[in-house]
Amino acid sequence: MVSIELVNYIKAPASLIYQVLTTEEGLAKIWTKKLIVKPEVGFINEFDFNEAEITKMKIIELQENSRIYWECVDSDKEWIGTRVSFDLSERNNQTAVILKHSDWRAVTEYYQWCNYNWSMFLQRLKTQCESLVQFGS
Repeated sequence: MVSIELVNYIKAPASLIYQVLTTEEGLAKIWTKKLIVKPEVGFINEFDFNEAEITKMKIIELQENSRIYWECVDSDKEWIGTRVSFDLSERNNQTAVILKHSDWRAVTEYYQWCNYNWSMFLQRLKTQCESLVQFGS
């Protein structure tokens, strides 16, 4: 099993980043506008990327302002059974966001494409959160 592991540093409080990553309003600004999201353990978030499958992520764990952990229960066949976590740690007026997409069965072209897209996701998260801090949320 392989993982995608990325980090980005965001000049925003962990509480703001947590809110963006756990709400429809927040995720719609950085991932897809077609979604059903509820910040509740056991809930299955749905993300529609205009592909054959709707990506469904079951919320396994939520630790307010520090951790979000999902398991993919439906999506592209390479995603099913994989897990995505976001670990947040705040220090020196910024928050480190560690994204880990684990339990991939193989390094494929799709895995590599997703690695790139998760990097873009973290960049959009950074831009969104830092603009909210700069201009007030």
